Amino acid sequence: MANQKMLKFTTVQRDMPDKRAPDLRRQDFAEIYGEFATEKAGEQAGRCSQCGVPYCQSHCPLHNNIPDWLRLTAEGRLKEAYEISQLTNTFPEICGRICPQDRLCEGNCVIEKSGHGTVTIGAVEKYITDTAFENGWVEPIRPSQERPESVGIIGAGPGGLACADMLRREGVQVTVYDRYDRAGGLMTYGIPGFKLEKDVVMKRIDQLEDGGVTFRLNCNVGDDITFEEIRNTHDAVLIATGVYKTRDLQAPGVGAKGIVRAIDFLTASNRAANFGDSVPEFESGELNAEGKRVVVIGGGDTAMDCVRTAIRQGAKSVKCLYRRDRDNMPGSQREVANAEEEGVEFVWLSAPKGFTGETVEGVMVSKMRLGQPDATGRQVPEIIEGAEYVEEADLVIKALGFEPEDLPKLWGVEGLEVTRWGTVLADFHTHETSLPGVYACGDIQRGASLVVWAIRDGREAAQAMMAQFGSTAAVAAE
Repeated sequence: MANQKMLKFTTVQRDMPDKRAPDLRRQDFAEIYGEFATEKAGEQAGRCSQCGVPYCQSHCPLHNNIPDWLRLTAEGRLKEAYEISQLTNTFPEICGRICPQDRLCEGNCVIEKSGHGTVTIGAVEKYITDTAFENGWVEPIRPSQERPESVGIIGAGPGGLACADMLRREGVQVTVYDRYDRAGGLMTYGIPGFKLEKDVVMKRIDQLEDGGVTFRLNCNVGDDITFEEIRNTHDAVLIATGVYKTRDLQAPGVGAKGIVRAIDFLTASNRAANFGDSVPEFESGELNAEGKRVVVIGGGDTAMDCVRTAIRQGAKSVKCLYRRDRDNMPGSQREVANAEEEGVEFVWLSAPKGFTGETVEGVMVSKMRLGQPDATGRQVPEIIEGAEYVEEADLVIKALGFEPEDLPKLWGVEGLEVTRWGTVLADFHTHETSLPGVYACGDIQRGASLVVWAIRDGREAAQAMMAQFGSTAAVAAE
């Protein structure tokens, strides 16, 4: 009977949940995709070929048991599907929304390679967990026993929260320190609501608080509390700060008013649009695109977030400058398509040379071509001499990526080793740093990356801590 529910990829076409029309979604920050109906989720899950070597699973950083929960969904066994899904993923409802499935699980689906169109894995994953929340299947964190060990986690982003979740389930005492007034890191203030509505994140924060995790918010390590104080308070410490230092441009006029950082623009928008906060820089227009000619510089997912946010704020026009072509941009192709539908214009093979006006009036643009490949095999952009022009702009947003802050200097920590890129040096299995009892995970260890990698790192760090606590307890017992 079970087999009759699967292997339908030759008779059932790939289908996504309904996407709201561009003219409607431009008007608000609600998610653009609807929810699968139960029958549609089962039908799409039933397209899975249940292949012997599931490349979807092996290309997922969390190695989620994707074929198993697809089969269970196709059979209508949704509670079991959720239970399997959450065994390997702390936040499946978040990954289902924001993971670049086209580059990970779906992009490596066997039936996609055979030309039948990939299984809509992300949409089914989202549906499973949303259904679990609606039906009360998501159980509260209630450890069977409380343990004496205490862990301090610096950073309330996905890596820190995944670690906190696993530790609390084991009964470990957990305190999370974060510089912002709400937990969630970039999931809260960096990713716009049209990709990840904020109540989805807050639901998980509430679950962690209800489960006994202590949050110390508005707490800036190095100012409000020292790193040594945290170390002395806890048996282990996890550094999960993420990377927030913005890569900058070196170009004439870059200091002009109206040239802003992506993180500032997105944070202001998320506060104002999704939480209803009063944000003076947004209200004054400094970090508000309404009525302006907006130019976003960059080609990653952060740039896509910025252009699509500017559209929703009522920008007069929105253009994205990227120095390579469409095929070579690092951002999700799905996001590029969504942005184009919403009215964003992409200016490929273009790079900023400078800026005009004391308050920015335009971007001096150099046209580029792709030259010979570098050591990584990627073609290097080259300037076409004489092919320059000025792109008019009232607001320029720099979305050039993020780098780590100098934590040893910022926190006054001796002995915390970093790599030549400034990331914290730590083992990629145990996540232990050069300081005893101190671990690191997520972007601060691996550089700017994906939420799903941070979740994996946080879970691994929790497992390593538990192994250490277990051996310490055994030694003490002897």
